[in-house]
Amino acid sequence: MFHFLIVVQAIIAASLVGVILMQRSEGGGLGMGGSPSGLMSARGAADFMTRLTTILATLFILLSISLAFVAAREGGTAKIDTSLERTEVPAVPTAPSTAAPAAGTPAPAEQTAPATEVPLDK
Repeated sequence: MFHFLIVVQAIIAASLVGVILMQRSEGGGLGMGGSPSGLMSARGAADFMTRLTTILATLFILLSISLAFVAAREGGTAKIDTSLERTEVPAVPTAPSTAAPAAGTPAPAEQTAPATEVPLDK
């Protein structure tokens, strides 16, 4: 159902773009000649193109809203992709100082951290 609606949405969008591009900026429509009172007169074409643009735009909006409802209903809850989540890099241990500790302070215990490589790209 969703894919069918997407295809219909694409067809309506392409038709809407085509109808808008065929209109003259002054409102003349197709600009074709013909009888003054006929459909393809300047005024008749403008009325036709304006109505067609309004109908296509309304269909586009209604189809967009219905697609949102269908996507929400069919989509459900999905796990969020955490592949780009940042992880904390362990701090690099500093080398013990060679200076003698002050009198009366206990000597620091040796701390060694295992060497781990953090991949830069996944």
